[in-house]
Amino acid sequence: MAKKKRSVLKRQRQEIKRRLRNKMIKSKIKTLIKKTKEAILNNNPDFNKILKETIKEIDKAVAKGIIHKNNGARKKSRLMKFIKKYRIQLELEKK
Repeated sequence: MAKKKRSVLKRQRQEIKRRLRNKMIKSKIKTLIKKTKEAILNNNPDFNKILKETIKEIDKAVAKGIIHKNNGARKKSRLMKFIKKYRIQLELEKK
């Protein structure tokens, strides 16, 4: 079997680092979306802070190329749609 070039080995090491970093960021986004949804359903007073953090993290991932811009836009849109839907329901239940 032929020896691998040093550049190939370095590229493989870089790919592993990048894949782990990307996976971590994608996981963080999913967790933040879950926290935001939970905050809206539980009427958490820190809701706006959590929402800002979630949107910021999605935008950062798009800027770094971790997720596609349309994917980021879709995540934000669906989150806002969820918020709008349940905010109205919670306000109606209070009355």
